[in-house]
Amino acid sequence: MSSVKSYPAKTGPKGRLWEVLYRTPENRATRKRGFKTQREAESWRTSMESSKQTGTYISPSAGKVTVEMVGAQWRSARAHLKASTIANSATAWKRVMARWGSSEVGNVRTAHVRSWVATLVKDGVGVESIENAFSMLRQIMATAVEDRRVASNPCDGVKLPRRGHTHLMCLSHERVALLEKQVDKFAPGYGIVPQFLAYTGLRWNELAALKVQCFNRAARRFEVIEGVTEVAGELVWSTTKTHTRRTVPYPAFLEEQIGALCKGKGPGDLVFTSADGSVLRVSNFRTRVFGPALKACIEADPHFPKVTLRKLRNTAASLAIAEGATVKGVQAMLGHKSAAMTLDIYASLFPSDLDDVADRLNTAASPRTPGEDLRQLRGRVEGLVGQLEELCTAHEAAGVSVDGVDTDIALESLRRAVVALRPSPVAASVASSGAGQ
Repeated sequence: MSSVKSYPAKTGPKGRLWEVLYRTPENRATRKRGFKTQREAESWRTSMESSKQTGTYISPSAGKVTVEMVGAQWRSARAHLKASTIANSATAWKRVMARWGSSEVGNVRTAHVRSWVATLVKDGVGVESIENAFSMLRQIMATAVEDRRVASNPCDGVKLPRRGHTHLMCLSHERVALLEKQVDKFAPGYGIVPQFLAYTGLRWNELAALKVQCFNRAARRFEVIEGVTEVAGELVWSTTKTHTRRTVPYPAFLEEQIGALCKGKGPGDLVFTSADGSVLRVSNFRTRVFGPALKACIEADPHFPKVTLRKLRNTAASLAIAEGATVKGVQAMLGHKSAAMTLDIYASLFPSDLDDVADRLNTAASPRTPGEDLRQLRGRVEGLVGQLEELCTAHEAAGVSVDGVDTDIALESLRRAVVALRPSPVAASVASSGAGQ
């Protein structure tokens, strides 16, 4: 049972405050003091008794630990994550601790979180950085909820700023070739690196970890099994980003360069290496080679996109889609978790049939005159005649025969169809007189 009574206090109205005497679910006697009125105390007592009955009781002292203390507990439970993932969250941790580190979890309110997000926006923090910091705070507070330190997560219901639409930086075949040429000027023999990224869609850590045994050169394919990443200057080997292995094809024109890179190496040797044969580090390659090469490309072509090594994946997707690759094909090549993720990023690159839909709607809605369907059909057949004539001419010029197809008979049949679809003189006369009336 619980009860409410007053006690002397210098700061209270009329020299007194109110307290609630009660027992916890563990039957431990305790009290909650500091209520200014008996009504406030009774209201809290009723709520407390209800929470005990429903199993949602939270001790008033449970929320007195700081966000930093709960955050440390949360971080310790993430030890299974990749070192690169933990390292990448360092900035978000600093941002969360700067605002919430010394705050007691029981005092964090939804309104306070909204105000924090608004401040980050006002300070010009990027949307992705805001998302990372907010996600971290939300997970820390979720830990506090699980530990029954707070009743609910104050981050629930907080809306974040929307991401703006970004233009995908993609290179054409010609620009990939220009980039390869410029990289070779700064580091002879390394032009294959951006070229390989642009035609396979690999992440840098995956490229740096490729070994000779990963390649099936007869099939022009290779397996992506692991990755190697720099974390605080140290190399960390781990599985791929999605923890899955995948097989990726590469175009035939890269075979000669791949063969040169693999020549004289054992199955377990790295394919792409630095000059001394060690792991090719992105930090060195980006600053010493890729950056200057990109600058040279922009000087030669002012409209050259300011791509990054990471964003060459966009080029790989763009070039593949332009050649008819499906959503599932691009997903498999890039190693996305799902086709939905691929569409979220590259939907604008896939050909749309909206133009065809608009043409069909226009045709359906337009009034038709007698014989218009036949005229349209005749036009299509005449187009086929022209295409077949061009094809025959091209094959004759190249000295190539078309096996299994008698082009002369096909042409004659199509020409007869064109003639048959033309209106007879009588029908034409009738149509003309009808139009005149």
